[in-house]
Amino acid sequence: MKREAAKEEAAELLTIDGHEVRVTHPDKLYFSKQVQLTKLDLVRYYLSIAPGALNGIRDRPIVLKRFVNGAEAEAFYQKRAPSDRPSFLRTVTLSFPSGRTAEELVVDNPAGLAWIVNLGCIELHPHPVRSDDLDHPDELRVDLDPIPGVPWSDVRLVAFEVQSLLTDLGLRGWPKTSGSRGMHINIRIHPRWTFTEVRRAALALSRAVERRVPTLASSKWWKEERHGVFLDYNQNAKDRTTASAYSVRPLPDARVSTPLHWHEVADCDPAAFTVLTVPVRFSQIGDPHVDMDAHPGTLEPLLEIAAQDESTGLGDAPWPPHFRKMEGEAPRVAPSRAKKSTTEKSFSHQLDEGFGAQRFRKRSKTIEEGDATISEPPQADSAPKPRRTRVSTQPLITIANSPDKQAALEGLERWKTRYPEVANHLAIDDILIDSMRGRSSTWTRIRVNLRHILEDLRPPQETPDPDDDPTREWRTLHATAKRTAKKSGGS
Repeated sequence: MKREAAKEEAAELLTIDGHEVRVTHPDKLYFSKQVQLTKLDLVRYYLSIAPGALNGIRDRPIVLKRFVNGAEAEAFYQKRAPSDRPSFLRTVTLSFPSGRTAEELVVDNPAGLAWIVNLGCIELHPHPVRSDDLDHPDELRVDLDPIPGVPWSDVRLVAFEVQSLLTDLGLRGWPKTSGSRGMHINIRIHPRWTFTEVRRAALALSRAVERRVPTLASSKWWKEERHGVFLDYNQNAKDRTTASAYSVRPLPDARVSTPLHWHEVADCDPAAFTVLTVPVRFSQIGDPHVDMDAHPGTLEPLLEIAAQDESTGLGDAPWPPHFRKMEGEAPRVAPSRAKKSTTEKSFSHQLDEGFGAQRFRKRSKTIEEGDATISEPPQADSAPKPRRTRVSTQPLITIANSPDKQAALEGLERWKTRYPEVANHLAIDDILIDSMRGRSSTWTRIRVNLRHILEDLRPPQETPDPDDDPTREWRTLHATAKRTAKKSGGS
């Protein structure tokens, strides 16, 4: 690799395997708190572990998660490949659940890796498919996501339980730290199954692990129902990505999502793997996942477990919010917001019976029991029946909304200061910190579950502090357009 100083502006010109990559603003700080790292430092990091990083993204379309103002500022997602890309990068066209398509980058070489890091991509987010077959994943991803307060030791215990289950099913898992608080276990599979089938297998795996260690693991999608370590099966839905091997995460210590051997899991500390330490580790032991492609497996055992679950009445679980309602999916509404319902109230049931059948049965039953007054038409001045109100199963209040996670956490601390007695009675899993995905970026919502607080002592829902939901304007416009379209259709 040769390096020349670019004269026209602050830039660094790198020659990597015969390809030139221009690093703009090389001295710009991307990390400035616990460690001091510039953009050029990050480029050099990725080049030092390029064989390992490329093992995780080669021949896969990749979403660009760009931290253009450094790791301590807000990032945004870019699916479409830049038009001014160099010739050593290629693209493929992906279709999404929304029906839209996008030409996404495929990074196959160190020069391409350096080029996207120069765009601010400190994390790597590949899709679980290869460029020659975009409809059949070759990887099932197990994402172990502990709720706040769950110790790292519990994450490791759940990881070993996943390994045990996979071994029983004839599959091989490849563990790595997530680079944050959790762990990822990737499973190479033959590309025979659709995204829907792979997600179905992942859901069956999550539920099976929960049955094995019910006090440690959870497969529940809604955060208010979770405990311990959540196995996020929806990371296998189409259009979802996770940080791949050797990705740098936007934490103050520049932590890295690091591949491990299974014998390392019991004693590993995720904080030990950073931009400063991983290159040394890589030079000494190489990539623990170097042979992953040589061990593809079959999903049939997991799909058999899924069929057994379904035969006992355990149907599909909620999908991510931007997906269309799927066949067999439970109502996609948080339990705290769900209305009480019965099978008879469903639209499909009424359609099968004929609209009005339910009212007719109630009327007939009342008459048979001797109350004939029901057959009389209501009087004009009869009092209207009270509307049924939504009954919450979980008393949730929203504390903060902000694109800045730190600002949201500071808002939570201010709320705790106002309500110290309530705060003292909250359990670890009563504080729900949600990373919300907007149209092109993420933001933080913090809610509190008051289930352990006596009803008379529960604080009211106040205006969140801060209250900066970046999707509110878009949702308002969308709702207005939807109402307008409905009125137009009915006129």
